[in-house]
Amino acid sequence: MKKQTNVYKMVLSALFLALAFVLPFLTGQIPEIGAMLCPMHIPVLLCGFLCGWPWGLAVGFIAPLLRSLTLGMPPMFPTALCMAFELAAYGGFAGIVYRLLPRKKISIYIALISAMTLGRVVWGGAMYACMGIQGNAFGLSAFLAGAITNAIPGIIAQIILVPILVMLLTHESHSKINP
Repeated sequence: MKKQTNVYKMVLSALFLALAFVLPFLTGQIPEIGAMLCPMHIPVLLCGFLCGWPWGLAVGFIAPLLRSLTLGMPPMFPTALCMAFELAAYGGFAGIVYRLLPRKKISIYIALISAMTLGRVVWGGAMYACMGIQGNAFGLSAFLAGAITNAIPGIIAQIILVPILVMLLTHESHSKINP
């Protein structure tokens, strides 16, 4: 049974990685807010919730680097590199917090908000380090603009979609495993 569970998580993780790869193409069709929707974040968060922290962390780290290496978007340094750390924190922390909390709807929101907050802090730290390497400054206003102001549509989308999808998908997987 454990081997089946690992295969199931691996297949789901591959699906979430593929979604993280493809979703920016769809949101990119909305020039005004496409990038602001943070399209790679949702599959990574879902992976953390549904597959656990190691899978969420791995998918989060790989997704932006894979897109950068294959498509050139986002640019590798500093964007994709910093996003890799941010999304790894998203997927990893969502999985850890969700696992530690009781299986209640409020736990999904607590894990989600915690992961979103930590992920943005990790992104800020990575940007600070990368900008420092380049000899550039990365101050509080740049952090607030990148982590919050420019991401408001994505933050709203994540807060609305992720809990609904987690509830639907965890209900579906439990009903298929335990009919």
